[in-house]
Amino acid sequence: MAGTDIGTTGAGGGQDRPIVIVGASLGGAKAAEALREAGYEGGVVLIGEEHERPYERPPLSKGYLLGKTPREKIYVHPPQWYAEHDITLRLGTAVAAIDPAGHTVTLADDGRVEYAKLLLTTGSVPRRLPVPGADQDGVLYLRRVDDSDRIKAALRPGARIVVIGAGWIGLEVAAAARESGAEVTVLEALELPLLRVLGREVAQVFADLHRDHGVDLRFGVKVAELTGDGTTVSGVKLADGTTVAADAVVVGIGIAPAAGLAEAAGLEVDNGIKTDRQLRTSDPDVYAAGDVANAYHPLFDRHIRVEHWANALNQPQTAARALLGQPDAVYDRIPYFFSDQYDLGMEYVGYVEPDGYDRVVFRGDPAAREFIAFWLSGGRVLAGMNVNVWDVTDPIRELVRSGRVVDADALADPKVPLGEL
Repeated sequence: MAGTDIGTTGAGGGQDRPIVIVGASLGGAKAAEALREAGYEGGVVLIGEEHERPYERPPLSKGYLLGKTPREKIYVHPPQWYAEHDITLRLGTAVAAIDPAGHTVTLADDGRVEYAKLLLTTGSVPRRLPVPGADQDGVLYLRRVDDSDRIKAALRPGARIVVIGAGWIGLEVAAAARESGAEVTVLEALELPLLRVLGREVAQVFADLHRDHGVDLRFGVKVAELTGDGTTVSGVKLADGTTVAADAVVVGIGIAPAAGLAEAAGLEVDNGIKTDRQLRTSDPDVYAAGDVANAYHPLFDRHIRVEHWANALNQPQTAARALLGQPDAVYDRIPYFFSDQYDLGMEYVGYVEPDGYDRVVFRGDPAAREFIAFWLSGGRVLAGMNVNVWDVTDPIRELVRSGRVVDADALADPKVPLGEL
């Protein structure tokens, strides 16, 4: 289908080609906003597969899923914003192909949109569970707002909810399910939740948190199949023969970058669309931002792909400036993310590869879930996570960016201000 247009083309009746953004996501919407804020007056076309106008995803596993955040609060802009800023928003419109040589985007309905510059904010897709029975009703994934609606409908008091995967999405859904009165079992292949992300020292905090709230955590397990009548799921069968009864199964085993269009177009793809520090791809007129971008980060001297809200919020501002030819447009922000589970709120600043640190230093009391954890390598702070401790992200960010060696005892001492380390 051709989809819905909100706004006008702004392309001067076929004169100059517009900047086209594929992916009507938070990243796509913020890129369009940044282009206008930078003074760009040419055409901007924002194309999205969903029929919803751009919205933010964190509420889908947090406030919106719990019924605390109303639907109208998740959207990036009010509906009239696109017309007011002369943005063509094409919703319900799938892109079939990109032709970098011809500077055209081909739509699934065979329509074509020419572009002067192209920005890809196509995001990511949930990894599917590759076991028998995974195609039954009641097997749920979380990526889009309608996914959150389906999960919300399943979170009834007394409902048996099985969550497969103890990553951020899985744990946040588990917390929402328990707060809704459901009985929750979390199945995880590794020994602890978030083990690859946080390491054993901090992962244990989240295991204790969920156990204290009545979640049945099962680690080191492998899912063999999803049982049911062939139409509706009724349980999860493990490799050891155990079956866990389920009224609904939420699968949260990670996401994969939605880089298929870029790969088919001949752009360099490796764990996402590879870009330089300006978010430019291997084609000089095509850029990428958000979950899908594996961007060179000058501070870490490597390509990194960050699957968090702050990247989708901030990278498009750099991409917009780079699209307009500003040579100082370089993305070098320190990665940041946050999570809320039960009475635990946390923020994380920095970047650490699994096993890329040699020490974790705590400031505060992990048992009381009120602390800051620092990941160090060679005495340098790679990342910090504050749990129920607030207004410390700026000094943690400065420690990470500085790369200076710090005294571990002083780092652990709450009487020593972080800004003085």
